[in-house]
Amino acid sequence: MADNCIFCKIACGEIPSNKVYEDDEVLAFHDIHPVAPVHFMLIPKLHLASLMETEDSHAGLLGKMLLLAPRLAKQQGLEKGFRTVINTGKGGGQEVFHLHIHVMGGGHIPPMVRRD
Repeated sequence: MADNCIFCKIACGEIPSNKVYEDDEVLAFHDIHPVAPVHFMLIPKLHLASLMETEDSHAGLLGKMLLLAPRLAKQQGLEKGFRTVINTGKGGGQEVFHLHIHVMGGGHIPPMVRRD
């Protein structure tokens, strides 16, 4: 656990969250500032600052998280599809420096690339 990491504090129960899923390695919880009708995040309980910090030894954990995303999305009512986003580093728009996968959907999700 990183001392000042809000997601580490959520993972250990120090800060409450609206949980979607939890096991020994992973926690999924609703985003407090959702950008879609369904918006939750998957985080590893292990503190990894970003995707840039991962190594071969994290392959099982990363695979588990990606396999959980569609299962949890369906449980949250996203039968027609959803978007996943991993912001990596300041240049990638990451704001909380603990690896997390945003899962969002429902309603209108604008395209990622603007087309004029």
